[in-house]
Amino acid sequence: MGAITDVPGIRVGHQQKSDDGWLSGVTVVLPPPGTVGSVDVGGGGPATHETDALDPTTLVSAVDAVVLTGGSAYGLASAHGAQRWCEEHGRGFAVPGGVVPIVPAAAIFDLGRGGDFAARPTADMGYAATAAAAALPEGHDVGRGNVGAGTGALIARTFKGGVGTASATLENGVVVGALAVVNALGLPFEVPPGNPEPSARSVVPPHEPPNLNTTLVVVATNAVLDVAECKRTASAAQAGIARALDPSHTLADGDVVFCLSTGAVALDRSTATARQVSLITLQSAAADVVRSAILDGVDRAEAVSTPAAEYGAYRRAVR
Repeated sequence: MGAITDVPGIRVGHQQKSDDGWLSGVTVVLPPPGTVGSVDVGGGGPATHETDALDPTTLVSAVDAVVLTGGSAYGLASAHGAQRWCEEHGRGFAVPGGVVPIVPAAAIFDLGRGGDFAARPTADMGYAATAAAAALPEGHDVGRGNVGAGTGALIARTFKGGVGTASATLENGVVVGALAVVNALGLPFEVPPGNPEPSARSVVPPHEPPNLNTTLVVVATNAVLDVAECKRTASAAQAGIARALDPSHTLADGDVVFCLSTGAVALDRSTATARQVSLITLQSAAADVVRSAILDGVDRAEAVSTPAAEYGAYRRAVR
């Protein structure tokens, strides 16, 4: 299955807290300097920071870190800690007198799941997660399940979600990896024995408002992409969410996909057709690894008991 860190230079750090009313955390994806990035927001209820800076029509193209956090909009404060770490290490958009790190972020809704509504990630936790990522060797194993931003994640209101990751290597040497934080309204598609069609289930009780939900994804590749191509790859990768979860991209979901390009392997652009084939192949792989990363996050999640509720492990419940 692999991991997002199979893309050379990509590192992932986690910080979390799950006692004293807490059930939340932060995950930071730290790419090598000069990484290009963009984003696609597919859900109707996103909580994001600095995503406008990743539009292909804006000034900057490089991304210094991506922060995925719990705590809903409150938790976006953790991005300030990641930004502080980047500034201390000279990473950012050069301006007179210093640098301005470009640190986009997105949050899941996990408020109160540990019992204390005010227990949510801080700037210090964002700093610590970034420092943890930087301290790890290239190609390191990635923490999965109830870690980082997946600590307070749920699926379908009652089962634990979590962090998952996956990767694929294409014939041309391009590596595509994904990391997902699964906090979804929906459940994974299931394929019953002898039935080729996935079976969908209703997860919204009649006359009850759905919870606020989000699946956050970072796709990374060593292929050379510009900002517009990263944007299109992020959009194509949203298909992986829809393949893994039912429903997805609802009004109550804040589904967000970031795409990062480290720019180490050139794609075949010798002709217009070659360029199209190269990009379509990469983007199809991106959707595939996103689906795998989401299912991995569900599989790795462990049951949790807090003062607020009991949250079971989904895979164990259905087996």
